[in-house]
Amino acid sequence: MGLCPPGGVALDGGGRYEPSTLQRKVWSLWRAFWDEWVPQATKGEPFIVVHNGDALDGVHHNATTQISHNLADQANIAYECLAPCVARAQSYYHVRGTEAHVGPSGAEEERLAQRLGAVIGSEGESARWELWLELHGHLVHFSHHMGVTGSVAYEPTAFGREMAEALVEAGLSGQRPPELLVRGHRHRGGQWSKGSVSMIATPSFQLKTPYSHRLPMGRVAQPEIGGGLVRVGDDDQLYALLKIWRMERPQAVKIGEQGA
Repeated sequence: MGLCPPGGVALDGGGRYEPSTLQRKVWSLWRAFWDEWVPQATKGEPFIVVHNGDALDGVHHNATTQISHNLADQANIAYECLAPCVARAQSYYHVRGTEAHVGPSGAEEERLAQRLGAVIGSEGESARWELWLELHGHLVHFSHHMGVTGSVAYEPTAFGREMAEALVEAGLSGQRPPELLVRGHRHRGGQWSKGSVSMIATPSFQLKTPYSHRLPMGRVAQPEIGGGLVRVGDDDQLYALLKIWRMERPQAVKIGEQGA
């Protein structure tokens, strides 16, 4: 259900996987994001890339939809997808995702981040659990996880809770609060702002998995594909932009039309 290069991928043992029709569609959006939207949104200026976790799907919850359960195969696919994007950037940072996907302590993502040449953290790690980034004087916090919900009615609650906890923790510890929180995990884009802090949740480049069909929102919602950009404008203000493509609904089965 994730990214697959259009030429297919070689698997351990000599086999080969060819992408599905929907995977080719997702790949076309991946190319549109990097070849069209990013140059336009960055106005041709230098940029850094932050991958905010779950670059591999792993082997989790008895899932059978992965191209391969060999994590070396998955890492090779991730590298083939990401390496050209990293090559365009001034620098690359990698945040660790969910252990169910990327291994205990994010070990698989650490290996991938090393291979991609991610900026090394203070403890010598290539993939970190969180990233504090000061962008032209503005403080931004990246982390993969955030609260999720099965109901669209409660989506704002997860944003408000995350923002409130960041502000309260900064106040209790006497440290500078972040101006922007960047999260992933939920596979749906979203943006919220209140007072001095804002937050975005990025979409992903993954189709609906069997797990999503169990959720009330997932049963009717279609996958959101895309990513985001954080930049400081000419007015010295911090801006966060999201680019979201929504996949089309499955075609309706029509009953009762003339000639049916």
